[in-house]
Amino acid sequence: MDINFNKNEDHNKLLLSELKKRLAKVKLGGGKSRIEKQHAQGKMTAHERIDFLLDDKANTVEIGAFVGDGMYEEHGGCPSGGVIVKIGYIKGKQCIVVANDATVKAGAWFPITAKKNLRAQEIAIENKIPIIYLVDSAGVYLPLQDEIFPDKEHFGRIFRNNAKMSSMGITQISAVMGSCVAGGAYLPIMSDEALIVDKTASIFLAGSYLVKAAIGESIDNETLGGATTHCEISGVTDYKSKDDADALDTIKNIMSKIGDFEKAGYNRVTPKKPKKDPKDIYGILPKSRTDQYDMLEIIKRLVDNSDFEQYKEGYGKTILTGYARIDGWAVGIVANHRKVVKTTKGEMQFGGVIYSDSADKATRFIANCNQKKIPLVFLQDVTGFMVGSKSEHGGIIKDGAKMVNAVSNSVVPKFTIIIGNSYGAGNYAMCGKAYDPRLIVAWPSAELAVMSGNSAAKVLLQIEKASLKKKGEEITPEKEAELYDKIKNRYDNQVSPYYAASRLWTDAIIDPLDTRKWISTGIDAANHAPIETRFNLGVIQV
Repeated sequence: MDINFNKNEDHNKLLLSELKKRLAKVKLGGGKSRIEKQHAQGKMTAHERIDFLLDDKANTVEIGAFVGDGMYEEHGGCPSGGVIVKIGYIKGKQCIVVANDATVKAGAWFPITAKKNLRAQEIAIENKIPIIYLVDSAGVYLPLQDEIFPDKEHFGRIFRNNAKMSSMGITQISAVMGSCVAGGAYLPIMSDEALIVDKTASIFLAGSYLVKAAIGESIDNETLGGATTHCEISGVTDYKSKDDADALDTIKNIMSKIGDFEKAGYNRVTPKKPKKDPKDIYGILPKSRTDQYDMLEIIKRLVDNSDFEQYKEGYGKTILTGYARIDGWAVGIVANHRKVVKTTKGEMQFGGVIYSDSADKATRFIANCNQKKIPLVFLQDVTGFMVGSKSEHGGIIKDGAKMVNAVSNSVVPKFTIIIGNSYGAGNYAMCGKAYDPRLIVAWPSAELAVMSGNSAAKVLLQIEKASLKKKGEEITPEKEAELYDKIKNRYDNQVSPYYAASRLWTDAIIDPLDTRKWISTGIDAANHAPIETRFNLGVIQV
């Protein structure tokens, strides 16, 4: 191995170590003391409930672990958005589980909590997989109610989705395992089946204090909305459980009896591990986001048997396209090539940039995968489309529009892995969040922004200098350097994969070695939802 490989490996393993430390911290939710309080009440934590429910803890993926990271600090923070979401298997049946974390503000809903819950429902709807709600929430976080209550993508959308999923035949099961109050009380009751844990759980539109204030009635919470009330008097819930474990065992029993699903029919054979060692990825991926590397070597460490059948190998070389298998599933891969390449005309093209020929190639390949019913995997390390008079005269906008059109209208499931740069319109063409990938994840090396930190800082510096000069301030070289560093530090924070993950622009930040598991899990989920529409490029033709 050369010295650069070793330097890259050290750098990427440090990034991975930082990822693991951050994950361990957010997993504590509201902290050890609140976890202990939860246990003292005879309750499991949200993570413990999910782990107890799912067949195999290792065979799961967590959506939005970093949601809320660095947000709401003035309110004490909101680790993981106060809700845990995982895709896994119960009695061999794939599903998505949503569990309120009562150690975080008693499971109260922040604005980002609603967004994360809606993302979980979106995954269930797109893939037609069952969704399980483990409810333990104090309701809307009132100091921020104006940011969560009335808009289209706010709290109320969740109940609308409950109704829509019910009409679509998507199984929804709710277990009330703690508080379930006010508008939040509708979620479990709009599910197909509802469980409630005796003594530790309750459901009501208004608690005893509010009832006393509103109508003068004196009543305790257990009589008002406890398990006995709702299982024997109101009929609101279907099962009374003696404790958390009993409720979760009941869900397992229900799930074990669900019939098989109609499959989309994506091609799968016996999985094979890559021939080339996936751990080499740490040494191949460069420390600097501006350095070149061979994306083909990354692909060979992600795909079964390291086999990658390239489509139009000699054309449009700054994008690699081709067929492969990941964990046995047939996939079509669209990847940004990060090497400077030479065209057949002898011209040099920059790696990571989308040129007209590479956009044309990607468009045709996406169309082919749609025709053959092959899921698409996008490996992003893109700085954007090529600029300049030659590109403009050559129709880069037209060719870029064709690629964006193909990505937008694709009907096969899409999965996006942000390996490195994800800048500007390149993010869009390579299936960024706005283009409905079934799952979108980032490696710790990822950066998401309109442009790189260096480029943006230079532009913003010129604007700031012009503003200060208008005010009559003198800009010394020292002052300019200070301004540049301040702007760049702020911008670098915003391009961080953690900044993106906290706002749910990506579903997760993952170890590169987990990429195969995420894609396989995603295709397995997508296989529950047969394609119902045909691929059509619309008015823009290839």
